[in-house]
Amino acid sequence: MRRIKRSSLVVGIMVALCCWGVSVQAHFGVITPSDDIVTQKDKKTISLAVKFIHPMEGHYMEMEKPKQFGVVAAGKKKDLLSTLKSEKMHDFTTWEAKYKIKRPGDYTFYVEPAPYWEPAEDLFIIHYTKVCVAALGLEAGWDTPVGLETEIVPMTRPYGFWTGNIFTGQVLVKGKAVPFAEVEVEYLNESPENPKTVKAPSDPYVTQVVKADKNGVFSYAMPRAGWWGFAALSEASWTMKKDGEDKSIEIGAVYWVRARDMK
Repeated sequence: MRRIKRSSLVVGIMVALCCWGVSVQAHFGVITPSDDIVTQKDKKTISLAVKFIHPMEGHYMEMEKPKQFGVVAAGKKKDLLSTLKSEKMHDFTTWEAKYKIKRPGDYTFYVEPAPYWEPAEDLFIIHYTKVCVAALGLEAGWDTPVGLETEIVPMTRPYGFWTGNIFTGQVLVKGKAVPFAEVEVEYLNESPENPKTVKAPSDPYVTQVVKADKNGVFSYAMPRAGWWGFAALSEASWTMKKDGEDKSIEIGAVYWVRARDMK
């Protein structure tokens, strides 16, 4: 749920933008693996793309090296920060890592980025982002929380989705459910399943919005094959300094899932 306090100046700018018909784009942290379901026949080494973008519009943003990058499997955390390598996409820094699957089970990859200063909103942004990879037939661990400042915990198995299936998740901050959290949903408009990009007829089609119930639980049916991102935004309980002033921090719980067409 977006609860960020903005200065009167920034609010005025946003009002003006709305009057002029210009949308404020949604930011999303991204982790997408090269394969979300690894079978016995598949290569056991996967690559993971880590970036900060507006998924539907395909606008990239600069991303410093994350503070945390790791994986949770069989209930254990493993630090993978040293495996990240910087890449350039559209002149912006993104990151990539490779990981070798050695045992059956569910692998939840996560990232905590360095704080991103957004001058248009007069605040910092930190999106705690997760994705799950299923490996070698043992479906266990996908619903285990990572223990991040904020996160989405899946309540439906987060892989094996057909187009039109419903993803359900619970929004947590400091391990507790966030009642009536507002969740933004966007399609990654560069998915290999659909190389032809989608053109939104108007701004509300770019970012879908759903609201969680009193237990922080939300659901969304994915209408197209590809990667879908879910972002629940809250205000951090701490601030950061910018030019000597305390600034609010938008913390986002982000989760990515993939849908495929029936053929």
